[in-house]
Amino acid sequence: MGDQKNLLLAILASLVVLLGFQLFFPTKEVPKTESMQKINENFAPAPEILAEIPKARNQIISESARINIENKFINGSINLTGARIDDIIFNKYLLDLAPDSENIKFLSPKGSNNSYFAEFGWVTSNNKNIELPDANTIWESDRSILSSDNPIVLSWDNGNGLIFKITISIDNEYMFNIQQTVINNTSEEIILYPYGLINRTGLPKLSGLFILHEGPIGVLNDRVKEIDYDDLENNNKISEKSKTGWLGITDKYWLAALIPDQKSNFEGHFQSFSQGTEIKFQTSYLGPQISIPSSKQESYSSQFYAGAKEVSILDKHKKSGIPMFDKAIDFGWFYIITKPLAYLLHFFSGYLGNVGLAIIALTICIRIILFPLANKSFKSMNKMKVLQPQMMEIRERYGKDKVQMQKEVMALYKKEKANPLAGCLPILLQIPVFFALYKVLTVTLEMRQAPFFGWIKDLSVPDPYSIFNLFGLIPIDLPSFLMIGTWPLLMGATMLLQQKLNPAPPDPMQAKIMGMLPFIFIFLFAQFAAGLVLYWTCNNILSIAQQWIIMKKMDTNKPVK
Repeated sequence: MGDQKNLLLAILASLVVLLGFQLFFPTKEVPKTESMQKINENFAPAPEILAEIPKARNQIISESARINIENKFINGSINLTGARIDDIIFNKYLLDLAPDSENIKFLSPKGSNNSYFAEFGWVTSNNKNIELPDANTIWESDRSILSSDNPIVLSWDNGNGLIFKITISIDNEYMFNIQQTVINNTSEEIILYPYGLINRTGLPKLSGLFILHEGPIGVLNDRVKEIDYDDLENNNKISEKSKTGWLGITDKYWLAALIPDQKSNFEGHFQSFSQGTEIKFQTSYLGPQISIPSSKQESYSSQFYAGAKEVSILDKHKKSGIPMFDKAIDFGWFYIITKPLAYLLHFFSGYLGNVGLAIIALTICIRIILFPLANKSFKSMNKMKVLQPQMMEIRERYGKDKVQMQKEVMALYKKEKANPLAGCLPILLQIPVFFALYKVLTVTLEMRQAPFFGWIKDLSVPDPYSIFNLFGLIPIDLPSFLMIGTWPLLMGATMLLQQKLNPAPPDPMQAKIMGMLPFIFIFLFAQFAAGLVLYWTCNNILSIAQQWIIMKKMDTNKPVK
């Protein structure tokens, strides 16, 4: 097999990687445990079956008694009805690049369009007549503002000897600490189970990327559990018991997650409910049985994360005891490569002050690391280029005798000590690195709304202009496949130049296919984020420079010795 055919296979393999086809392993439902069966009918209250007419988000917030949330990263409020955390707005992130853009509204109250909130409470299995706080309970608070320096205490007395308290604190980022306390002033022992839930109405707008998971997620029994919305809608409920872990709902850049007490077992639940024409998704945990003797009190501690998927913040919480919390970012199969690349990109973007420059710096670092492999590949390809005239002569002489032609070609390889596979193998070994970088540039938060220079205002979306509307001079809307911007054209040009430096395939059909690849890649990459095209273009330029230097050193005009 010729070197160009191997190179073609490597490029096609890279194309498959680019398209990001990942294997999807269906999540199996774990049989319910005995404790789950005992309290299933009481646990994790489902949304009301009666359809509600949605109200405006601001109207619901203004009509309810609330505790304001104020810290460096978020603002919002907690609804005293149900003690729901249902109003979270990100201070650092805007909805879009418009000058008057609003901040991202992450959580929204129950009853609003696309409501999204968290609740915490108690259920019981043996004391059916105990009045417990529910979604309609109105709590009292000891203060009106929750900040990183000032926790709040919510309290409610059921009037029959039980006092419930919820102490809520927040760090200076996105993590809430929840402590649920029950004071038993009755004459009997009380047995309760703590729970927490995240409820989301409607199917959110997804990014549409096959290589990225968006939806219910968790870490149960030391393994990541990713459930698609449509799978949960079909299965209705998936449950699993675990010793440690967490569970929640993830978007491309944002995460809402429940972290039960890591010192005791819990049962995780992923559910879906139909309500009129809407679908509601819910993730929840059921804590261990807690016995509260007469005249005693007991507490249960958990955490709730409502924020951006920033690598450094997730890693900090992972080190503090939340297992695999960084896996909320879908780093993919090559996690061991992807994670360091994400940190490098974060470092360079902070140091250089521009994510585009950080991508270029990261590309240079990768080229340096992979230099020995690339060097070996280019040397092999250049050696094959020197042999090209002799191979063409053999082809012309034995064109009709394929067996003899193959023997002569192999004899030439042996005589000149050339290995046609030597150029392909280093390229194949680089594919995991390329795939890992592709994942980083796809999922990392640094890319979101990150400008480069000139017309590139957001590296996470495709080049906004097209050659077919004269790069924005003609005000017409074009179909997406015709949005061929400057950077995809530059990428195609560098790919074409790189081909010219390689030996032409002896097979005319292979030559035609190879000649078409740059133009196919132009249309393909025009649909990708500008940051990915920037990386590929810079990588091509560095490859061309490296290959040109090797060609000069080898002096291709001289016969191979």
